[in-house]
Amino acid sequence: MINSTVEFLKLKIEETLGDFTPNIGIVLGSGLGELADEYCDLAIPYSEIPGFEASTISGHKGRLVFANINDKNVVMMQGRFHYYEGHSIQKVVYPIKIMKKLGVETLIVTNAAGGVNPAFNPSDLMIITDHINFMGVNPLMGENDNEMGERFPDMSETYTPELVELTKKVASKLSIDLQEGVYLAMSGPSYETPAEIRMARVIGADAVGMSTVPEAIIAGWAKMKLLGISCICNSAAGVSNVSLSHDDVIHSANIAKDRFKVLIKEIIKNL
Repeated sequence: MINSTVEFLKLKIEETLGDFTPNIGIVLGSGLGELADEYCDLAIPYSEIPGFEASTISGHKGRLVFANINDKNVVMMQGRFHYYEGHSIQKVVYPIKIMKKLGVETLIVTNAAGGVNPAFNPSDLMIITDHINFMGVNPLMGENDNEMGERFPDMSETYTPELVELTKKVASKLSIDLQEGVYLAMSGPSYETPAEIRMARVIGADAVGMSTVPEAIIAGWAKMKLLGISCICNSAAGVSNVSLSHDDVIHSANIAKDRFKVLIKEIIKNL
């Protein structure tokens, strides 16, 4: 199936863009897909791509978008697949494997997250420095593809330190305030309970969400350079007295989207 997907996409790329190899991949989370509207040389709905699924989540357009941004060839997922949608974990990470096969060497994963750290505010941007996998599943379970990665990959520096430092320098140059911290992933789709958030804080999490970690594991396994950025879209349960809703997530992402786009474009320019 991977070969069929890659052949399909390469044919579409050649027909529209000619000689185009994406070196940078971006996964755009809830409310952050506007970058793919601004830069779009070729857009293919997930429903048309062999091996992909249609996106079902509000704020995810469900398209694979190819574009040249600041003289760099980029492929963007305008929305991702989530484990809680009922997809297998292999289906969740399938696009990352396809990006690798297309030539992507650097992956940028973004998400909307809840703030566990009480110092964080809605619409803050946070560099992910590490993660905790509480999803109860690992995308590397099952037969290993030895051509793409080793059976027991090291995850000591999953989030590439050089990209973290580059992002901090770029943000400083642009006068964009950034948080940094550890992202904890749970399966969802229910939001976490106050007790779960207290636990998350005790074990070292700064933000919590329902995605990203499976993609990050595949990136580390496939030896891709990785940068993770969370948009803190609400305070997690128990951190504030405000009830949680997906509408509020999208609202906070909309507040942050201009800073987010400027930051990502400048990062790409400096890669």
